[in-house]
Amino acid sequence: MTVLAHFVPGEKVTEFLAPQTDWLDVRYCAEDDDDTFYRELPHADVIWHVLRPISAEDLAKAVNVRLVHKLGAGVNTIDVDAATARGIAVANMPGANAPSVAEGTLLLMLAALRRLPELDRATRAGEGWPSDPTLGETVRDIGGCTVGLVGYGNIAKQVERILVAIGADVLHTSTRDDAEPGWRELPALLAESDIVSLHLPLTDATRGLIGRDALALMKSDAILVNTSRGPIVDEEALVDALQSGGLAAAGLDVFSVEPVPADNPLLTLGNVVLTPHVTWYTADTMRRYLELALDNCERLRDGRDLVNVVNQVAG
Repeated sequence: MTVLAHFVPGEKVTEFLAPQTDWLDVRYCAEDDDDTFYRELPHADVIWHVLRPISAEDLAKAVNVRLVHKLGAGVNTIDVDAATARGIAVANMPGANAPSVAEGTLLLMLAALRRLPELDRATRAGEGWPSDPTLGETVRDIGGCTVGLVGYGNIAKQVERILVAIGADVLHTSTRDDAEPGWRELPALLAESDIVSLHLPLTDATRGLIGRDALALMKSDAILVNTSRGPIVDEEALVDALQSGGLAAAGLDVFSVEPVPADNPLLTLGNVVLTPHVTWYTADTMRRYLELALDNCERLRDGRDLVNVVNQVAG
């Protein structure tokens, strides 16, 4: 079985997969290396997909592919309808990256709340002493905050457990869990929260959900954190809120366009903490991903039912 793995492996990845080389031929391709991708694509039985979108045109060239396996939960970067039409199964890994993204979410919350980038720059420049007196007016403990989680899936629930352990009050909004304690309609959650953290898939309903009207409901000293998908936030409206004082800070791992263009104004703002869509990317998550990807490849090899398939393909 030939797998096109759309990422560059580290030593731990190759060591983990080494015992399977008698039946599994994994061919790696960097996400920005289209030459290798299109050279290997016609030979692949399975694609291990990360972030680089897979279009209908790509799938038309994947003449032997039987499975596109997302290393992660969100399948918005895969043309699932085109895959279904071609009889290609699409599977994902719900919850596999939840521990890492939850910790990455907390990292961005703390960094934004405690003005970490600004303090890091001041310390390196020898300007941290005497202490900025505004720290005592603006920096807060998460344990003294109300945190609103927009979305209430695997990641949000792990974030909630961490936040509750350190004393925060936690609210959430979800279409499925409206009987849970702490549930709020979105406008109420935005208005009550000191920190708002997004944990939603990108769909037609969620695209642009956090726009000017939503941001206007938030407290002026609140923080927005997004580790889900960039287009859920109207970036132009967010920049305006951050520049005008309508919002105190933001912690962002995802963006409307990725990689982030050099002229994106978010890159110029001192009250924004940025990471390049990597809150999921740890050795622990990669190990979980590989275990699940290998299991489905074994199932495909043996003619058994695949797990976590998101589309219906005729047998």
